Amino acid sequence: MTYAALKNDRFLKALAREPVDRTPVWMMRQAGRYLPEYRATREKAGSFMDLCRNAELACEVTLQPLERYPLDAAILFSDILTIPDAMGLGLYFEPGEGPKFRKTVRTEQDIAALPVPDAERDLDYVMRAVSTIRRELNGRVPLIGFSGSPWTLATYMVEGGPSKDFRHLKGMVYGRPELAHALLDKLARSVTDYLNAQIRHGAQAVQIFDTWGGALSAEAYPEFSLGYMKRIVDGLIRDHEGRKVPVILFTKNGGLWLETMADSGCDALGLDWTINIGEARRRVGDRVALQGNLDPAVLYAPPAAIRAEVKRILDDFGDHPGHIFNLGHGITPQVDPEHARAFIEAVVELGSL
Repeated sequence: MTYAALKNDRFLKALAREPVDRTPVWMMRQAGRYLPEYRATREKAGSFMDLCRNAELACEVTLQPLERYPLDAAILFSDILTIPDAMGLGLYFEPGEGPKFRKTVRTEQDIAALPVPDAERDLDYVMRAVSTIRRELNGRVPLIGFSGSPWTLATYMVEGGPSKDFRHLKGMVYGRPELAHALLDKLARSVTDYLNAQIRHGAQAVQIFDTWGGALSAEAYPEFSLGYMKRIVDGLIRDHEGRKVPVILFTKNGGLWLETMADSGCDALGLDWTINIGEARRRVGDRVALQGNLDPAVLYAPPAAIRAEVKRILDDFGDHPGHIFNLGHGITPQVDPEHARAFIEAVVELGSL
């Protein structure tokens, strides 16, 4: 399929550490419950997963924040848990409790029985959404595809849902590490296939969300999280439609491992708010671009305070190429959309080079 030429490539240039006229900005979870128009579309869809499975409605909510704000990228509207759902674990959502699975994966037999999904066949609804969004963007901004990391997906699959201590999976890591590796290997193959399918259908950059990698010990993280993300990076399509397809790694609470993450082959590291972005840049040098890293809770403050934090982060990063402004994690549902506007407009104004 031939798509319209890209009118705004600021985000992709920054990922390549090329000069840009201003710092590009997008928000993790920018299509979400803080927007009244998103809530209306989700109600029309019937449920969150019904919304994900409807390409036209998934496209509609993906574009909603672009209609409100001067953002420099769109991100596919989907969920990180689509792969385990396609493995037959039965994803569902409990109001107020988040995602859960009807089946857990805790034994050798459970792991052996897991299929590696075919992304084009078993996750075709995601690919339809990617194609639809890319077409409707019409070159306005780049489209970001994404997946959860193998470690993060494994936490939900083994625990059955969100967890505070990951006791079942961590028990496996320390007591039966070969089982953990068998599960993570299947997930790494699945994620690689899934992201490559997204790229073929029109994603122009991809991000791997390692939401729970920071829960691992200093010794366990390289083996059980980063090592599998590196395998994925090595297996991805890196050039498509005549342009490089950049890869962003985001490990929440991953500041301990920045140097080894920067050596993974990725193009950029996403940072949460627990590390100073200037210090992060000094540690990784010009090996990778950096994305981040406003604390999402700053958006509950008055616009003047939001603007001051934006300026501080821009000043901390300094006059260097390779900064994509973002939140340090996803925007939260209770944020006033006008406070999100204050954040984005501050970046647009103060980030002009």
